[in-house]
Amino acid sequence: MKKLIIKSILIVGLLVASSCESIVEDINSNPNDILTTDVEDRLFLTGSLLANVQLQLGHLNRIGQMYSGQLIGFSSLYSNIYGFNLSTAEANSEWNALYVGVMTNMRKVSSNSTNSLLVGIAQIVEAHAAGTAASIWGDIPYTEAANPEISDPVFDGQLSVYNAAISLLDQGIATLQAASGSSLSEDIYFGGDKDKWIAAAYTLKARFSLHKKDYAAAATAAANGISSASGDMRFYPKESANTSGDKNLFFTILEGSRAGDIGNSNAGVDSYLIQMLDSSTDLSRNNAKTDETARLGYYRIDSSGGSANDGIIAGTEPQNLVTYFENELILAETKARNGSLTDGLTHLNNVRAWLSGGGHLNANHIGNTSKYDAYEAADFAAGGIENEDSVDPTVAFLREVIEERYVSGFGTHMAYNDARRLRKSDAAYAVPFTLVNGPNPPYPERMPYATNELNSNENAPAEDPGIFTKTAVNQ
Repeated sequence: MKKLIIKSILIVGLLVASSCESIVEDINSNPNDILTTDVEDRLFLTGSLLANVQLQLGHLNRIGQMYSGQLIGFSSLYSNIYGFNLSTAEANSEWNALYVGVMTNMRKVSSNSTNSLLVGIAQIVEAHAAGTAASIWGDIPYTEAANPEISDPVFDGQLSVYNAAISLLDQGIATLQAASGSSLSEDIYFGGDKDKWIAAAYTLKARFSLHKKDYAAAATAAANGISSASGDMRFYPKESANTSGDKNLFFTILEGSRAGDIGNSNAGVDSYLIQMLDSSTDLSRNNAKTDETARLGYYRIDSSGGSANDGIIAGTEPQNLVTYFENELILAETKARNGSLTDGLTHLNNVRAWLSGGGHLNANHIGNTSKYDAYEAADFAAGGIENEDSVDPTVAFLREVIEERYVSGFGTHMAYNDARRLRKSDAAYAVPFTLVNGPNPPYPERMPYATNELNSNENAPAEDPGIFTKTAVNQ
C-alpha cells in the first residue's frame, strides 16, 4: 500500500511537471514580435534609400566639401573639423547608415526576394553605397560584412571593394533588364522606373572607374549612363512645413544646433568656390561666354540659417545623388584623355546648354543673370579665353572640365574625390583651391573609421590610419 501511494505521487508529480513544462515552454516568445521574414521585401526599400541619402549627403559629405575649399567651418564643431581636428566619432552615423541601413537590408532583399525589380534595385543601392564607402574610407569590411554569423569581418582592400561594387552594378543592370517594369511607391528615387535605375547604374560604373583612373572603362560605362536631367537620381525632401528629418539635410543642421557653424559666405569671408563664381574676385571663372551671377546666388549659404538660404540648401530643395551633368562631364574628361579635345567638347557644351536652360537653379534664382555660351576649340588654343597662359589646348580643356565638375558637383563628394584623384598625377588639371582661415597643404586624403567599428571589430586597425594617409587609388 505504501509503495502504491509513493508510485501514485511520483506519477502525479511527473504529470504536473510535464504539464508545467508545456505551459512555460514559450514563455520568452512574444506573439507580437515581427520577424524580418514576416515583412514584405519591398518595405525594406524606403529605409535603405534614406540611409543611402545619409551616407551620400550627410555629415561626412559636408566635411569633404570643407576639405576641398567649397565650404568653411566658421564656428564650434565645424571650425575644429575645418582645422583638421577630426575624430573617429564623426564617422559613426555614416558607418551605421552603410552597414545597418543599406547593406544588411539590401542583401536580405537580394537573397530572399522573388521580385526581380526589387532585387535589381537592391543590388544597385548596395553597390552605390559600397563604392562611396571605398572612396571615403579606403579599405572597409565588405565580403564578410552584414553577415550575422561573422562578428569581426575582415577589411577588404579599396580596389577590391571598387571592383566588387562595379561587378554588383553589372548584376543589377542584368537583373533589371530581365525584370518586368512596375510602379513601386517605396522607391523614393525613381518610383520603380527600371530604365532610370539602369542608366544611373551605368553612371555609377563610370564614376567608380574614374576614381580608379580607368578612363577607358569610365567612358564605355558613361556611354550608357543618364542621358538627360529627367533621369537624375535625387533626394526629394517633403513639401511640408515640418522640418524634423524630412528636409534638405544641410538646411536641417543650420536650422538646428549647428546654426552659425558652417557655410560658404559670412561677413565678407567667402570660400574658394564662392570666389570662383564672383566676377569681382581674382579667382573668378566668369568670361565673355560665362556669367555665373545666378549660380552664385543659388550656391551662397548663410551659415546663420533662416530664410536667406533660398537656394541650394532651401528646406525642400532636392539634393543630387547621380546626375546627367556628372555623366556628361565624365564623357568630356575621358574622351579628351583617350582621344582629342574635340571629342570631349560636345559633352562639355551639353552641360553648358543645360546650365543655360536653368539647370541647377530653382524658382528663386532662375530669373537672375546667367550665360553659358557654347565653347569652340579655339577658346582653348593658346591665348584663347580659356587658355590665357598658353598651355597645351587639351590641358586647357581638361582644366575647364575639372573646374566645371568642381562647381556643378557642389553638394556631392565630387570635388573631394577629384581633389584626391588629381592632386599627384594631374596637377595641371586640378582646381588649385586653398582653404580660407584654415590650414593649407597637406590636405586630408580619407575620412576616419567609425569609433564603434574600431572598438568592436577585432580585425579593425589598432588605431585609425589618420586623415592624411593616402588610399590605394590615390597613391
